[in-house]
Amino acid sequence: MESWSVDQVCNWLRQRNLGELVPKFREEEVSGAALLALNDRMVQQLVKKIGHQAVLMDLINKYQQQKSGLESLTYCCETASPKFPEVISGKNLKSFFARYKTLQWTSSYALPDFPYDVKCVLAERKCPDHSMRIRIIEFLQADMTKYLEGSLYPNSQQYNVVVNALLQAYPFLDENGNGFLLWKRALKDRFKYVRRPIEDDEQVLRNKCKFGHRRGQTRKSFAENKPDDVQVQVEEEPVHLEGSAMDVHIKWLKQEYMKTQRNWKEVDNRMNVTIEIRRKMISDKAPLKDILRLFPFLRCPYQLFREFQLLTHTDIYKKTVEILEIYSENILSLYVVRNNPINIMLQENLKRHTEEDILKYMKMTAACLLLPDVFGDDSSLFAAVNEEVKAVTPVLEVKNPFNVNSCEFALYVGREELTQLNDCTMALAALVAAFHVFDIPCPKRIHRTLNFLESLVFEVRRPASLPTQVKRGLEAPEYPSI
Repeated sequence: MESWSVDQVCNWLRQRNLGELVPKFREEEVSGAALLALNDRMVQQLVKKIGHQAVLMDLINKYQQQKSGLESLTYCCETASPKFPEVISGKNLKSFFARYKTLQWTSSYALPDFPYDVKCVLAERKCPDHSMRIRIIEFLQADMTKYLEGSLYPNSQQYNVVVNALLQAYPFLDENGNGFLLWKRALKDRFKYVRRPIEDDEQVLRNKCKFGHRRGQTRKSFAENKPDDVQVQVEEEPVHLEGSAMDVHIKWLKQEYMKTQRNWKEVDNRMNVTIEIRRKMISDKAPLKDILRLFPFLRCPYQLFREFQLLTHTDIYKKTVEILEIYSENILSLYVVRNNPINIMLQENLKRHTEEDILKYMKMTAACLLLPDVFGDDSSLFAAVNEEVKAVTPVLEVKNPFNVNSCEFALYVGREELTQLNDCTMALAALVAAFHVFDIPCPKRIHRTLNFLESLVFEVRRPASLPTQVKRGLEAPEYPSI
C-alpha cells in the first residue's frame, strides 16, 4: 500500500463503498504513503461524515496491524509472562490480548480537544441544547473509535470510562443527577447509528450476523424468526425490555413487595433491569402514585438510597451520617437557634439522660431539625415536628423527636406517607434522596438548606458553609451565598 498511486487509493476506496471520498482524495493528492500517514485529526478534516471517518481509520489501522502483527505478538508474549503467569497460547491468546488492550485503554483515555463552538458552550457552564449535545457525542464517538483502534464495539467499561471523564471535567452536564445514564445511552446510540449503514467492515458484519441484523431484514422479521442459538450480548448491545418481558418483572416486584421475607438480591437485579423505564416515567412527569404502584420497593429506604446511588454514584446514607456527626455541635452553638423551640426541647431532655449514645442521638436529631432555621429557610417545608404535614414537596414528619422510646420519623411526598424511617440520619438522607430520585424541583424557601446538604454530599470544590457564628445578640447571621 505504501507504493500506491492516487488512482490506486481511489480504486481501493470504491471497493470499500467509500466512493464519496474519491474527489476529496484526488484534490488533496492522497497517495498510499500519505494514506498510511493520516492521523485521526487529519481524517476529521478530510472526511465530513463520522461514519466514514470511523471506517477509514479502522481500515488503515487493520493494515498497519497486519504489517507489524508478528513483531507485536512476539513482544507481548515475551513481556507478558512476569505480569500474567497464565500460559499464552491456543484458546486463551485472544482473551489475553483483549484484557491487555482494555487495561491500556482505560488507563490512557483523555477527553478530545473539542471544537471551538463546543468549548465556548462548555466554558459558560451551561447545559447544551440538543444540537450541541449531538456535536459532543459525535466527537466522543470518533475519539473512542481512535482509542479502540477502529473498532465500533466498545464494551460497558469503556463507555463508563468516557462518560465519567466527561462528567468529571464538566460536572454541570450531570443535570438532575441523571447525566451518567443519559450520556452513556446517547453514546451507545451514536455507535449504533454509525454501524447501521456499514456493509463492508468485517467486525460489523460479523456482529450483525451474530446478533440477528441480517441484510435486508428488519428487527420485526428477525424477532419472528429468531434462531435458538442466538445469544444476547449484554455489554455491546443491551436488551431493551418491552411489553410482556417488562410486565413479568413489574408483576414479580409487586408480588414480592407484599411478602414478609423478601429476596433482596433478586429485587436488586429486577430493579436494575427496569431502571430505564422507571427513569423514563419520572422524567415524563408521570404521577408519583403510578410510579409507586409499578415499583413499590421505592418506598423502602434501602431501595430509595440504592436508586440515588445508581444515579449519582454516591452513598447518601453514609454521607449524611458524616455530615451530622461533624456539624451537629456547630449548629447547636449558633446564636440564631439558641431560643428555638427545638433547642429548648433538646436542653430539657438532655437533663434526663446521662448515656453518651443517647445524648449524641438527641443532639444529631436537634441539629437535623434546626438546619432550616440556621439558614433562614421555611422549616415547614423541611419537617413537621408534632404537626400535620402540609407541604406537597418531600418533607419529614417527626413525632416526639427526643423520646427514645416513642420517636417516629416518616417521609411524605405529595402529603402522603412514602416510608417510615428509623432515626433522624436515615430521615435526612431519605429527604435529600427523594428530591433526586423523583426529580422534584427544590422549593426556593428551602433552597439554602438543601444546597448546603448537597454541596457536602457531592463534595463540591467550594461547598456552602454554615452561617458565621454571631457573638452579639443583636447582630444578624451571615448566610452563605448560593
